[in-house]
Amino acid sequence: MQTVSQIMIRLNVNGRTHDVDAAPDTALLYVLRNDLELNGPKYGCGLGECGTCTVLIDGVAARSCVIPIEGCAGRDIVTLEGLGSRQRPDPVQAAFIEEQAAQCGYCLNGMIMSTKALLLRSPRPSEAEVIEALRYNLCRCGAHIEIMRAAMRAAGHLAEAQD
Repeated sequence: MQTVSQIMIRLNVNGRTHDVDAAPDTALLYVLRNDLELNGPKYGCGLGECGTCTVLIDGVAARSCVIPIEGCAGRDIVTLEGLGSRQRPDPVQAAFIEEQAAQCGYCLNGMIMSTKALLLRSPRPSEAEVIEALRYNLCRCGAHIEIMRAAMRAAGHLAEAQD
């Protein structure tokens, strides 16, 4: 049985530098949760399909369960914890709180991070763009209406969010 050697990889997560000793093909999600003890990104499908593990890498939404850490060195990684705090939530987080856009909450990490990535590339997206950005994030509880309203609120479409 061949073993994969571990290497030291320097990651920039939520504005802090972390030196991680792991196999280069280790999924970023495992390092974030197990080594850095960040609970925002969740393990869902393990295939990059459901979106619960979404993080921002250089401002772009990425599925951390399928991204090897070796490709993350020197890149800016932001998790849900890096967006804001309880005292000062990010505007996207505040919109989700305001709209009570959760039932079980398992999908929220992906929904919030995908919305944030959309707003970084398109500060005032249309409803169609919001729908497209959240299209591949799964919610099994049926909170889609509240999630869409929260995303629309975060995008500055207050009239649509309040109907």
